[in-house]
Amino acid sequence: MFEKSVYENRRRKLKSKISGGIALIPGNEESPMNYADNPYHFRQDSTFLYFFGLDFPGLAGIIDFDSGEDYIFGDDADIDDIIWMGPQQKIAEKALRSGVNKTAPVSKMQEFIDDVIKLGRRVHFLPPYRGENIIKLEKLTGISVREIHDYCSMELIRAVIDLRSVKESCEIDEIKIACGLGYNMHLSAMQLAMPGIWEQYITGTLEGIAAGGGGRISFPIILTQNGETLHNHDHSGFLEEGRLLLTDAGAESPMHYSSDFTRTVPVGGKFSSKQRDIYNIVLAANNKTRELISPDVTFMSVHMGASEVIASGLKELGLMKGDVSEAVRNGAHALFFPHGIGHMMGLDVHDMEDLGQIYVGFDDEVKPSSQFGTSSLRLGRRLHPGFVVTNEPGIYFIPALIDKWQSEKINAEFINFDKVNEYRDFGGIRLEDDILVTASGSEILGERLPIKPEEIEKIITGI
Repeated sequence: MFEKSVYENRRRKLKSKISGGIALIPGNEESPMNYADNPYHFRQDSTFLYFFGLDFPGLAGIIDFDSGEDYIFGDDADIDDIIWMGPQQKIAEKALRSGVNKTAPVSKMQEFIDDVIKLGRRVHFLPPYRGENIIKLEKLTGISVREIHDYCSMELIRAVIDLRSVKESCEIDEIKIACGLGYNMHLSAMQLAMPGIWEQYITGTLEGIAAGGGGRISFPIILTQNGETLHNHDHSGFLEEGRLLLTDAGAESPMHYSSDFTRTVPVGGKFSSKQRDIYNIVLAANNKTRELISPDVTFMSVHMGASEVIASGLKELGLMKGDVSEAVRNGAHALFFPHGIGHMMGLDVHDMEDLGQIYVGFDDEVKPSSQFGTSSLRLGRRLHPGFVVTNEPGIYFIPALIDKWQSEKINAEFINFDKVNEYRDFGGIRLEDDILVTASGSEILGERLPIKPEEIEKIITGI
């Protein structure tokens, strides 16, 4: 945990943003793998962690916007728990670590909420994403499971997003720890990128590095020679000489802050000329994105800037044609780059996505696009110092998508389909770094993973 003053200050700031009532912030419960006593490794709710910091199950926090009081509801360990888990601190002692001095058993929470409702006070809560918390909210508030999301507090959603979007220095330190773990994970993947190696062996090695650093992976690892499939979690293949291995992976720090990197490398350690050409376009887009990220710039404009770099590079190779700016305005680049340039990152790898991506990534000024490709951009709004975002351009050759566009003549004035079809078995390349928006521009968080083609080849071949 951070110092208790961190949590006290966060709750104080939240109280200044909400007009009245209470915020009910449930923590997560254990989630069984196959029976109750064999649960998945526990992961606390990120918003609960942000405001209370207590990383164990069975808790709920309440912030009273009228009285200014904070509460933790949770049950002390009984003798059966102690037999299996060893001596445990009382809830009251644990709560003091987050600056909360009012605690009560879980059984008292219903009475507390009932009193709030009887007085006509608002019970603010965020969108629940786990079934047990949806049921818990139904019981506490009387709102049916089917309607619970209709009653989530937009006032609380916007206030929490406003606070969590700008990272404190202690949070940046944690993200850098996660980046250090991510660096070691990806370096190992590069060193193992040799013919005959099982993809699952590499994946397991990376998971072990994350766990060995006191955390875990920040999302299920994407590691594949079929990089054209954007989220490919099948690791059943064996590496083949000359194919491209795309690894998209990150770690959580022990306090659950995330990293998220992607590198694409040639199996065996040597890029073909065709691979190097495409790789260098993606690298140029990555570097351009880093240059464009700065305060008061919209991330939508950053995305479009990277898209123009990709379209320009593909035009030079003869894969695209016509005016580059016009091609990007028409979305022609999305045949090759069908996702966004990045997303927010923090306690969640897609930070606060449970609160509603449209509220995290967009606002009254910048609205989501409906155009294919750009519609997948998770963040478009104006950037501010303290935001942490990913920078992940890519180029992919997806046969089914190529066939669809060619048969329907989509953007045919900008696409040279004869040339594109020569790349049908190419796969995909993505290069991703984690970026902090600073007062004067931006910086890459942690040591930058090797990214130049010659650096990658040297790591794999050792020469």
